[in-house]
Amino acid sequence: MRCLLPISKKVLLPALLLAATPLLAQTPAKTNDTTTPLHLLKPDYPVPYGQVKAEDVKQVLDRVYAYLNAATPAELVDKKTNAAITDRKKFNADAIIKPGDFRLTSYEWGVTYAGMLRASETTGDPKYAAYTASRLKFLGELVPYYRAYQTAHPEAPTPVRSVMQPHALDDAGAICAAMIKTQRLDPKANLRPMIDNFMSYIMTKEFRLPDGTLARNRPQPNTLWLDDLFMSVPAIAQMGKLTGERRYYDEAVKQVTQFAPRMFDKQKGLYMHGWVQDMAEHPEFHWARANGWAILTKVELLDVLPADHPGRPAVLELLRVHARGLADRQHGTGFWHQLLDRNDSYLETSATAIYVYSIAHAVNQGWLDAKVYGPMALLAWNAVSTKVNAQGQVEGTCVGTGMGFDPAFYYYRPVNVYAAHGYGPVLLAGAEITQLLKQHPYGINDSSVQTLK
Repeated sequence: MRCLLPISKKVLLPALLLAATPLLAQTPAKTNDTTTPLHLLKPDYPVPYGQVKAEDVKQVLDRVYAYLNAATPAELVDKKTNAAITDRKKFNADAIIKPGDFRLTSYEWGVTYAGMLRASETTGDPKYAAYTASRLKFLGELVPYYRAYQTAHPEAPTPVRSVMQPHALDDAGAICAAMIKTQRLDPKANLRPMIDNFMSYIMTKEFRLPDGTLARNRPQPNTLWLDDLFMSVPAIAQMGKLTGERRYYDEAVKQVTQFAPRMFDKQKGLYMHGWVQDMAEHPEFHWARANGWAILTKVELLDVLPADHPGRPAVLELLRVHARGLADRQHGTGFWHQLLDRNDSYLETSATAIYVYSIAHAVNQGWLDAKVYGPMALLAWNAVSTKVNAQGQVEGTCVGTGMGFDPAFYYYRPVNVYAAHGYGPVLLAGAEITQLLKQHPYGINDSSVQTLK
């Protein structure tokens, strides 16, 4: 007679038998050091890591270009009617440059013009250089249009007042350097009248200390601003290249080597932002963007300084010590802090982009070791690329900044997508990373980025 079990027991018995049987083949292996190559696990990086491709860099550059090309019209209009002014023979006192998001004559736009030129050079895409050529040609046409009126009304805020009557290095240096680069590329550009006017201001009219060091009388008398290295030296050096006159190279080297003893801390490899002649000791705030202007200045100078110039070794050594100081303070995300040695200050985009360009360019020129500095430049570019939004605007850029003697001044400077300081550096950075990828390919070894040559 068969033993009859209740239905529920018939169902449970096979399950119980299966439960008693080892299921080794179906149990996932435990993730530990003996079952898994843990060193190959993908970290949770906050920015892309080891994923730099030339086509992706180009997409970022194109987004920035598209935004700026639309946001900076090169057109003269009547400020009352907004109607275009095409007749340049008849002067209209109400004529203005059609308002856009940025000023075509600012020092920040001098950097943007240079960035566009370099982007064309490394990518082969002519539209970037055409942007610079068209805007500078437009400015060159406005100078004779406004000359008589500006002469009769020196204080009138015409669109080209800073071009015709510069009052500070900010008015002159960066845009002059971009004009000289453009003039060298195209001798027919006819920018020389503006170039000569800017150079006259820089060389003969800007305030200087008794030893000839370029200075300002704000915020204190006899003040050196680190920013002023960039607002003067690249233009002076480029003038040397344009004219072949050695006096310009001598002046450029003099400024770099006379700023350094006052402002550069060799132990830290960083510059302080400001130096005041009458101060026995100085508040040392190592502002990121000013350090950017300083390292960019040395790169710009070395690009054109003759190999046999006696000042070249000193400039090159300053570049290397500065690059080392910056490398030691790069944040894990790839950015640098607003105050370089204060890790609780915010991470800032424009300075990071300037460092990308300057360090990558120095690597490409053979001034810095590619294996040492290539990976940090790639990481920094990846960081910067995350700050270019879908509209092509650059986020996380500190607004224009004077000189302060307390930390709060730097800690709480606002950031804004309309801070013009971010755009030129991002263009320069993307352009130079494009060149770095050509000259120094990289690979992944044990999960880390390594420059291969």
